Amino acid sequence: MRVLSDIASLRRAVAAAGPLCLVPTMGNLHEGHLSLVRLARRHARAVAVSIFVNRLQFLPGEDFDRYPRTFEHDCRLLEAEGVELLFAPDESVLYPVPQTYFVKPPPLAEELEGRFRPGFFHGVATVVLKLLNCVQPAAAVFGKKDYQQLMIVRGMARQFDLPVEIVAGETVREADGLAMSSRNAYLSAAQRAEAPRLQRTLREVASGRLSSQAAAAALAGAGWQPDYVEVRRRDGLAPPQPHDRELVVLAAARLGATRLIDNLEF
Repeated sequence: MRVLSDIASLRRAVAAAGPLCLVPTMGNLHEGHLSLVRLARRHARAVAVSIFVNRLQFLPGEDFDRYPRTFEHDCRLLEAEGVELLFAPDESVLYPVPQTYFVKPPPLAEELEGRFRPGFFHGVATVVLKLLNCVQPAAAVFGKKDYQQLMIVRGMARQFDLPVEIVAGETVREADGLAMSSRNAYLSAAQRAEAPRLQRTLREVASGRLSSQAAAAALAGAGWQPDYVEVRRRDGLAPPQPHDRELVVLAAARLGATRLIDNLEF
C-alpha cells in the first residue's frame, strides 16, 4: 500500500493505478469502514482510501481536537484489505490557504442534521468535492449510516456532472444492533449497554408501533436527549406522502455527552 500525503504524488499514483474507487474516511477505522473498502473492490480494480479529519465540518465546541486518531492501526487494517493507495494529507495540503470558497448545499442541508449542526454540510460537501478532485475516482463509497450526507453527496455529484459513481454501503452493526461508529468509543460501559435502544426505537417506528413523536418521548424517558426522530422518503429525504412506500426513519440523540445517529429503511 502506498501512503501519500501530497496531491501531486497522489495524482501520479492514481494515473498509474488506473480506474479506482475511493472510500473517504476520517480514520479511526472499524469494521464498518472495512465493509466499505470491500464494497469498493467490487466497483474498481484498485481501491484508494482517504484519511482526513475535516475541521470545516466541526462546529465550535465539538470534538475536532479529541476525535480519535489511530493512523498506524488504520494503516495495518487497510494493508490487510489490500488497499492500493492511502491519501492522508495534512490540513496544509487540502487547505494551504484559508478556505473561502465553499459548496453551498441545497435546502435539505438545513434540515435534520443541519438543523442541529448549522454549516455542517457546507464543510462536508466542500471537502468531498476537494477529495474527488484530488483523487478523480471512477466511483466513491459512502455509508448509509450517514444517510443525509449520502443524499447530499449524491445530489452534488449529479448536479455538478462529476464523472464519479456514488455507491451506498449498508450500515454495519454490533451484535446488539448498535451502528458502528468511531464515536461509540466515547460511551461509558453503562451508556454502551443502553445505546442499542436507539435502533430498537427506530424499529418500533418502522413497524408502526410508535409515531416519531412517541419515539422521541420514549428516548427522552430513558434518559436520552433526542434531537429528532423523523420519517422521510428515501429518495431525496422529502416529507412522506400517504402513497409513499420507500421510507426511512432517521434519528439523532445524545446519550450523556455522546451524540449518536442512526436510521432504518422500511
